[in-house]
Amino acid sequence: MTELRNRGRADRITLTGLRVRAHHGVFEFERTEGQEFVIDVSVALDLAAPAASDDLAGTVHYGELAEAVVAAVERDPVDLIETVAERVAAVALGYAAVDEVEVTVHKPQAPITVPFSDVAVTIVRGRA
Repeated sequence: MTELRNRGRADRITLTGLRVRAHHGVFEFERTEGQEFVIDVSVALDLAAPAASDDLAGTVHYGELAEAVVAAVERDPVDLIETVAERVAAVALGYAAVDEVEVTVHKPQAPITVPFSDVAVTIVRGRA
């Protein structure tokens, strides 16, 4: 069997479009009424060993990651989606297999006075 290498690029597991109703925002009406946030999470990890062994223990269970991300977004309202993104990154980096995470927090109903499709913040965090 030929050995495959990832050629310096990280393997990834990506969750796109997690929808969460939460109460983040600077304005009081955002805190009381809440709104939908959409979360994208992409974790970088080495998937060669779990792929070869077909063993979930060596990877990240994406269903559990999705539930943990949603729970993190739902709790403790904050002013900034930047803070929400940091919280989600910390959750993802809590998984031992994860080396790096990219998080995008979308706020499609942000209180902006001009027509727009989306407002989003994207951060990338890795292990120290």
